[in-house]
Amino acid sequence: MQRQLREESDYDQLADDVPTSAHIADAEQNKGFSNHFVFVIQVKLKGGGRYFIFRRYRQFYSLQSKLQGKFSPENNQNFNTCILPTLPGKVYAGNKQQIAEKRIPELNIYMKKLLCLPVWILLDEDLRMFFYQTPYDCEQIPRSLRRLRPPTRKVISKIAKEDLSGKAEIPRAEVLYDFTGANDLELTFIVGDIIYLLGRVNEEWLEGTLYNCTGIFPKSFVRIIKDLPQGHLNPNEEESTVPQRLQCIYHDVNCCEIRNISLEDVQLEYTDILSLMRTEFGKEDIALNYCDPDGDMVRIMDNMDVELMVLEAKGAPSMIKQPDFVPWELHVTRKNDLSVYNTTP
Repeated sequence: MQRQLREESDYDQLADDVPTSAHIADAEQNKGFSNHFVFVIQVKLKGGGRYFIFRRYRQFYSLQSKLQGKFSPENNQNFNTCILPTLPGKVYAGNKQQIAEKRIPELNIYMKKLLCLPVWILLDEDLRMFFYQTPYDCEQIPRSLRRLRPPTRKVISKIAKEDLSGKAEIPRAEVLYDFTGANDLELTFIVGDIIYLLGRVNEEWLEGTLYNCTGIFPKSFVRIIKDLPQGHLNPNEEESTVPQRLQCIYHDVNCCEIRNISLEDVQLEYTDILSLMRTEFGKEDIALNYCDPDGDMVRIMDNMDVELMVLEAKGAPSMIKQPDFVPWELHVTRKNDLSVYNTTP
């Protein structure tokens, strides 16, 4: 399979309102003239903005058909052609809920590969409209965002309840959407509430206090008035159950080197892992990668890529049997070495 690698210089040319990543947060049933499921998709923009869109599988299919008609080499003899990612085929086994759930992992990978295509495709009108937040999208309120929830629940911080209402410098956020917590560890709030922030759980979830209740909640449901200091974490986090070591393969010009590296006190986030690898190998000009199920090397450029690496590793037989290792390998290459990718000049 041919892969295309978007250069960082091309990425810099994109406007701030161009989508650069998308991830399905949930699948919801819509009841109306016909019962169907829509995928709740969180879209992130180059400029840092994010929002939710709601799309059916048939809208994915329609987009793929339009892009194939414009850019597929089989249908277009013009200069602007491109190898498009394959849209996951229809699933027929199971009820509608099961079918929707089965499509989610592959649709996430499809959107990731779609948004890694060359810049001139990202600016295509049909692609932009698919990821654009329409007035209909703005009116919808996501119900649960199951796939954006932290994988490990956190113990509620044991912070003394005090009157925070008069402290203007306290980190806090204003609620934009109603939210009902799924359990006692999650806050419940309505539009207009002010939540005082206690810590970050991960990129998508925060911990805060409201009406003498403390819990976690999705960051996308609030507007930050005063943010937490950088690096501020919950003081009484539950001990991580994530394995503490990583097998890393370094690809140099003439050799490959395998190292087992400790992940203790390292978050599974792109910037943290990149910093760890630069320190470990003593080199700044490196790139992070993983091998997908087809055996192709894929460059990691953000937290969404890290999530996809972990997701794809779960569905593949692991070659790493030690219980204290994560079940995926990290491949480190020189930043300007494109020979490791399945690309054409």
